Amino acid sequence: MTRIDIEAFVDQQKVGRHHLIVLLVCGLVCFIDGFDMFMIGKIAPAIAEGFGEPPEAMANLFVWQQIGLAVGAFAVSPLADRFGRRNMLMLSCALFGAITLASVRAETLTQLTILRTLAGVFMAAGLPMALAMISEVTPAYRRASFIALSLVGYSSGNASSGGVAAWLLDIYGWQSAFWIGGVAPLLCIPLLYFFVPESLKFRAERNPHDSSIGKTMRKMDPALEVPEDAVFVLGEGKGTKARKAKLSDIFTEGRTLMTCVIWAACLLSMTSIALTSQWLPTFFQEMAGIPIQQFAVSALIGYMGSIAGTLLIGYLMDRFRATRMIPLFYLGLFLAYLGISWVSFEAGIFVVLLVAFNFLQTGGQAGLNTLITKVYPPRMRSTALGWAGGAGRVGGVLAPFYGGYAVAQEFSLQLALGLAAGVPLAVACLVLVLGRVIKTGKAELAPEASRV
Repeated sequence: MTRIDIEAFVDQQKVGRHHLIVLLVCGLVCFIDGFDMFMIGKIAPAIAEGFGEPPEAMANLFVWQQIGLAVGAFAVSPLADRFGRRNMLMLSCALFGAITLASVRAETLTQLTILRTLAGVFMAAGLPMALAMISEVTPAYRRASFIALSLVGYSSGNASSGGVAAWLLDIYGWQSAFWIGGVAPLLCIPLLYFFVPESLKFRAERNPHDSSIGKTMRKMDPALEVPEDAVFVLGEGKGTKARKAKLSDIFTEGRTLMTCVIWAACLLSMTSIALTSQWLPTFFQEMAGIPIQQFAVSALIGYMGSIAGTLLIGYLMDRFRATRMIPLFYLGLFLAYLGISWVSFEAGIFVVLLVAFNFLQTGGQAGLNTLITKVYPPRMRSTALGWAGGAGRVGGVLAPFYGGYAVAQEFSLQLALGLAAGVPLAVACLVLVLGRVIKTGKAELAPEASRV
């Protein structure tokens, strides 16, 4: 019986065609996720107007969409650890795309809210499953950079949804965003089926004697010889017994405290993201008199910072300790919140501050996502990403209440954003605590955890 270490095989691979294909397809899934996640916030006043409702009426839709996202993160993402990343990605794309297209026919804001809630269940699973796939395909020396590149797709989707608000809204109405958001995930299904094989690490933990693993390895490395009696393991000294993922895995074997700290950080970080993605255009329109189309143009430029922030955090995390780099991003975000609230929209420096804001916010969240892939073993990676995202969606449920309250109470822009600035400051403290927990704990973690 010949033991073949899948971890070593993946880490020894040179980046090639196989890795780039997986990156492109999973990056497209992330693009779709980013587009649909943020598009509602950018066109919220137009949707409300289209249904004859005031802007604050959108708070109910935002809340229920976040509830759908939380349900999906907790319920659908873990299924990828049982049935495979590729299979669940295809299913999620199919259902999410179909429901989003059906949203075009909504006749009331209540109908649209119901459809967005259902779509959110499947949209929430796309990002964690795509990141789990990329993290298990890519060699360790480029893993953080590849995850960062896939998250550039997420940021690009965010930016593209701003393009809808800036250029398509007046011509084709709010429905144009839903046509784009519905068709794109359906196009991903054949790409996943024909070009992306299932994760080797997932297959090895499910069945160490799976002969199809050897066939996939030979496609990646034609010179490789795989004996007929090969048994595939993850790491030297690991057993050959199949290990099925359980939902409780992220809390067992000494991982409870680490998981709780990660959840708290994700909850606060995604509260911040949900608040600004859903309410920032409305805040500027209602509190500063800036039309959403005019704000969308500046925001579109600002989102270029998201791409830069995501790429930089990936580069840094391949070279430095994540728990030292990520807090710097959130400390900077605290200052950027204050900057965009006090500097005049007409001032030239405002766009610079908006770029910095997106650079720090998106880079920080990308760092948290990448950190999760580095500390949890493969068999529970999709569950860990999904449940951390689910914890974050809880914050997303709370954020719309604050946004609606701030608008209804006629807060000033400085007060609304000044109060929100405390959230990233708390995230920075939590990540510093997380570094200590990982360093002093005795949990069974992924091999990369020693470098975070």
